[in-house]
Amino acid sequence: MLRVAVVGSGPSGVYTAQSLVQQSLVPGVRVDVLDRLPCPYGLVRYGVAPDHEKIKSLQQNLRAVLEDERIGFIGNVEVGARGVTPARLLELYHAVVYCVGAARDRRLGVPGEDLAGSFSATDFVSWYSAHPDAAGNGFGLDGRSAVVIGVGNVAVDVTRILARGADELRPTDVPHGALTALEASRVRTVHMVGRRGPGQAKFTTKELRELGGLPGARVRVEPADLALDPSFADPSGLPAVNRRNVEVVRGWAADGADETHGVDETYGVGGGNGTGGGDEAGGASGSDAARVIRLRFFLRPVEILGEDGRVAAVRFERTEPDGAGGVRGTGRYEEIEAQLVLRAVGYKGVALPGLPFDEASGTVPNVAGRVLRDGAPSVGEYVAGWIKRGPTGVIGTNRPCAKETVTSLLSDAAELAVRTVAADPLDALRELGQEPVPWPGWLSIERAESALGHSLGRGQVKIPDWAGLRAAAREGGA
Repeated sequence: MLRVAVVGSGPSGVYTAQSLVQQSLVPGVRVDVLDRLPCPYGLVRYGVAPDHEKIKSLQQNLRAVLEDERIGFIGNVEVGARGVTPARLLELYHAVVYCVGAARDRRLGVPGEDLAGSFSATDFVSWYSAHPDAAGNGFGLDGRSAVVIGVGNVAVDVTRILARGADELRPTDVPHGALTALEASRVRTVHMVGRRGPGQAKFTTKELRELGGLPGARVRVEPADLALDPSFADPSGLPAVNRRNVEVVRGWAADGADETHGVDETYGVGGGNGTGGGDEAGGASGSDAARVIRLRFFLRPVEILGEDGRVAAVRFERTEPDGAGGVRGTGRYEEIEAQLVLRAVGYKGVALPGLPFDEASGTVPNVAGRVLRDGAPSVGEYVAGWIKRGPTGVIGTNRPCAKETVTSLLSDAAELAVRTVAADPLDALRELGQEPVPWPGWLSIERAESALGHSLGRGQVKIPDWAGLRAAAREGGA
């Protein structure tokens, strides 16, 4: 029997476990999927927006894998300096595959980034997804204007949640505290801002279109921004997804021109030094929308401005295409009023103490999934997912990534199988001071979340804190 530990229970970890037990080259493989949290599914549970039910339903596919008798889920196990070290873990298993993702967000590196009211989008997503590490509800929702910096799918997600009515989120599993705060939100204008144009934005068309379908919200774009993008006039040379994005933005631009004759008097566009923020109704001239989403392009953040220690506005430099696929600054500036700033400019891997780490790429050095120590493969240690390749691709990209790593591991099977490992890793983890939550403990958490939702007159509602999750797991005998 070959015993393998997979660290991380998100899609990458589950696909790795699935590939290990479904192959026929090495019979008798058993896999334990370990996670720091007492709950499985990783970003599918804690990163997918609560109103994206179709994507969240992927949990059922992951669940089917974890219920395989050859696979065990062991949550609430810390791997690293404060828990089980990688060296010790390798004494318990023949091989260990690290699928720990990219947990850190990228910073802007501009003055004022640490003012009160300035957050990473990751923090905001964790909050409305009930991640037990999430901060409280001090997200500045009492202000009227928010700025989301970035034009990827995460930026679209947080923009949509800010602009969506709380009643529309009530049927989801969003935690009760977050729902209450969103219900009381005074944010009426959400600016989503990118340094390049709509033809280069990273959001997918499906995500983008959802912004235009929100009840009580209106999407506006600025003609002055669009005029800078050569591909906006003729998108035929763009990849298909970018071309579709441009077409969607074109439609919104036409709607705005019909309503305002091409000029938004409340916003002060034109690339000067004025401050824009919209009026109390969100600046939706000709519309009765309660909230307005403003898509802005060719603006690069240079400073977050504060007042009394809190965010008051963001200063942007106007950019323009440089002819080589990038942008350059123009020396013209614009300020956008904001009481809340969320940066959504990408993720980066975090070093796991005891494993080698390349800070520049945010990944563990590897060749085809084999961890490299001092340039040589470390027998028994592997990586898959974002910690292997960087934060690229979609959920499905993790399948071929996991298969490549599993192929490398199976090629090493003869060398791995001669090693002596723990007879019962679960008992060994307890002896190391861990309080593991196996699958029955997770099922107990599910039941507790269903009961919580029932008590609130809703469906299943997530438990948002460590104490509550651990208490619920103990009810199941964990």
